[in-house]
Amino acid sequence: MNQTYINELKNHIGEEVTLKGWLYNTRSSGKLVFLQLRDGTGIVQCVVFKPNDEQLFESAKSLGQESSIIVNGKVKEDTRSSIGVELDVTGLEIIQNATEYPITPKEHGTEFLMDNRHLWIRSKKQHAVLSVRHTVVKATRDFFDENGFILADTPIFTPAACEGTTTLFEVDYFDDDKAYLTQSGQLYNEATAAAFGKSYAFGPVFRAEKSKTRRHLTEFWMVEPEMAFAQLPDVMNLGESLIKFIVKRVLDERRNELTVLERDVTKLEAILESDFPRVHYDEAVKILKEGFAKGELENDFEWGGDFGAPDETYISKQFDQPVFVHHFPAVIKAFYFERDAERPELALGADLLAPEGYGEIIGGGERAFDLDFLEKQIEAHNLPKESFEWYLDLRRFGAVPHAGFGMGIERCVAWMCGIEHVRETIPFPRLLTRLNP
Repeated sequence: MNQTYINELKNHIGEEVTLKGWLYNTRSSGKLVFLQLRDGTGIVQCVVFKPNDEQLFESAKSLGQESSIIVNGKVKEDTRSSIGVELDVTGLEIIQNATEYPITPKEHGTEFLMDNRHLWIRSKKQHAVLSVRHTVVKATRDFFDENGFILADTPIFTPAACEGTTTLFEVDYFDDDKAYLTQSGQLYNEATAAAFGKSYAFGPVFRAEKSKTRRHLTEFWMVEPEMAFAQLPDVMNLGESLIKFIVKRVLDERRNELTVLERDVTKLEAILESDFPRVHYDEAVKILKEGFAKGELENDFEWGGDFGAPDETYISKQFDQPVFVHHFPAVIKAFYFERDAERPELALGADLLAPEGYGEIIGGGERAFDLDFLEKQIEAHNLPKESFEWYLDLRRFGAVPHAGFGMGIERCVAWMCGIEHVRETIPFPRLLTRLNP
């Protein structure tokens, strides 16, 4: 008999089917054994009735959590079930009877669960989070593919820093050369945008920041679109369209998972209803200073500083929607940002702050395209000019206004799921103190 998947069972009511999977949980009641079977697409209750087959009943009772089994049975409608069906078992094949599965229904500490991450991802909530991640990734790719962007992935190994050597992982390359794990593909994106007009890179990036916050990973995934003949307003418009596309896709396809995660979907639905506010850095500073004066913030904020997590959270709480903050001081932005013509101390950059305290999920802006200005910036930042000659070529041969941004997938997923820490949004997180499993 061919295998049927649990998410297809509603199409097979009254039919005999074969399910292959793992025992998620089990309980018995007199002459009945209830097997909760999972196969990756869902969980279904499989009922074994002792008078029908006593040997089958005893085999079912002997199974340990996460045993691998093949079950034959008849699909029966059951309105009490979350998936609308259950299975009356007529046959059971035990592939492996697992014993002493370490993750039990009792409470476990975070470190224990992270040590057993390879098993923890089988649980309902972790499975739901990673399913939402899949949809976020697919929606992101679909958005750019459907809007004329060409996927042009960028190198993992880079010869020089994009934003700062203190946040790079240095690795040995051939012939005693040094290389770095990329912290962004953006510089290379500028080259591909000059070739294709609109391009994007999508892959892992690495940050060597010694940060232990709930928003940071040392290895994460980022999508980075870049557009020729584009400016700062185009970045904000594109970022807003992307976020709304992702939110709608998640709401359309992952309602069950959001229910498992107890996510308040009304907060996501509200995102689709109006435009995202755009707030100048000056105005954001004023908001923070007023918050400090009211006693709602512990620390006063001085113009010229970068926002910390409490600052981002406070600003976002003043709005019902995700909010763009733009025109940051140039001194806190990377060397490649274009400057405001009227106020050169400001960079033409923008960050999108998510609501509910999830912080920055998009960061980008307009790129400087004047050759002389960039050469001076590279010198001022003590960067090795020889490593950037190829980048400067983009200004020597057909320079145009261009712009783009980066969006971290894990922060976006954490926000969609309403979970506190990004470590649960990637199958195997890499953190300051964690390299295993």
